[in-house]
Amino acid sequence: MSSSTDPVPTPESALDVSTKNYEDMSSEERAEYDRLERKREEEEQATLPYKWRQELGEVDVTLEVPKGTRAKDLDVKITKTTLKVGLKGEEPIIEGQLCKEIKVEDSTWTIEDQSRVLVHLEKVNNMTWWENVVKHHPKLDTKKFNRRTTRALVEKMMFDNQQKQLGKPTSDELKKQEALKKFQAQHPELDFSKVKIS
Repeated sequence: MSSSTDPVPTPESALDVSTKNYEDMSSEERAEYDRLERKREEEEQATLPYKWRQELGEVDVTLEVPKGTRAKDLDVKITKTTLKVGLKGEEPIIEGQLCKEIKVEDSTWTIEDQSRVLVHLEKVNNMTWWENVVKHHPKLDTKKFNRRTTRALVEKMMFDNQQKQLGKPTSDELKKQEALKKFQAQHPELDFSKVKIS
């Protein structure tokens, strides 16, 4: 039976994970820290005018545009270090310095269902996770990605080696083929008979 002298739990006595290094936390503290970080990131990312996801070698950005929008209505500029996407004559939906450099020649954009712009960016350094798409937007905690990196790299290398032994395309070649198929479907008026994927 509790007495009046027993300490009363208060919010302040809950796990305080804000001042500790992740490595120094107990498993309970890490779980709480991860939960709070996820919540914070989800709230911040929900305020952005686009959605994005990434793999080790690429970043994909999806932007909603008014129904009926066509490619000629858009102002899209992709450089090695910057990205700008918007409707012509209006404020850009996204514009700024990219988190890291990209391979411009392997990066593309398309419009889907005349209502969404899909931007595919190939990272120059495919061994790093991006904290954000453009530098002035909220950052993600990339430590959680780094914990998965080694396993993902090993799996990719094993798959690519197996594909090469069978004379089949590697994961990178399969991605390029898929991107070309999407582009062909959106541009049936173009002749792709002489296109080679290297």
